Amino acid sequence: MYDLKKLKSVGDDVFISENVEIRRPHLVKIGSHNAIDTGFYCTTNLDIGDYIHIGPYVTVIGGANGLLKMANFTTIAAGSRIVCGSDLHLGAGLIGPTIPEQYRDDVLIKPVIFEDFASVATNVVIAAGITLAQGTVIGANSFVNKNTEPWTIYVGNPAKPVKIRSKEKMIKYAKELGYDIGVK
Repeated sequence: MYDLKKLKSVGDDVFISENVEIRRPHLVKIGSHNAIDTGFYCTTNLDIGDYIHIGPYVTVIGGANGLLKMANFTTIAAGSRIVCGSDLHLGAGLIGPTIPEQYRDDVLIKPVIFEDFASVATNVVIAAGITLAQGTVIGANSFVNKNTEPWTIYVGNPAKPVKIRSKEKMIKYAKELGYDIGVK
C-alpha cells in the first residue's frame, strides 16, 4: 500500500495502491472512504472529498499549478485522462515541461472540478478548466471540452447530452450517510 504519510492530509478508510505515482504528494488532500487503484499517475494538486474511487491507470496532468478537485461520491474509471494543464501548441515558444520558462509556448492551466455525484466512465478525456456539474455522468471513450449540466449523461467526441439521470436515491443515501448535499 502507498505511504499515506507522504500526503498533505488524509482521512479514514483510505486505500492507495503501492503502484501509483503521485509526483507532488505534499499538494494532495484526500478525504475518507476512498480507493485509488494501481497505475494512477498524478502531477497536480489533488483535493478529493469522501467516497471517491479512482480506477486503474488514470492519468492527471498539469504540473504543480494544476488542480483536480473531486467532491463527494465521485468516480473516475480505468484509463481516463484528466488534463489540468497543457501547452497550447500555437507557436509562441518551444513545447514541453523541460524547456526553460522564457522559451516556452503559452500554457493553459485551469482546474478540473467534479461536483458531488459526478462520474466518468472508462477512457474519458477531460480538458482543462472543465466543471462536471452535480450528478453528471460521462460515457466511455468520450471527450469533454465544455462544462456540463447537472444530472445529465453525456457521450461522444465531443461529449453531448443524451439523457437526464435520476438523483432521488443517491441524495437519499448520501443523507443516510450523514451528508446534507444541496441538490442542483
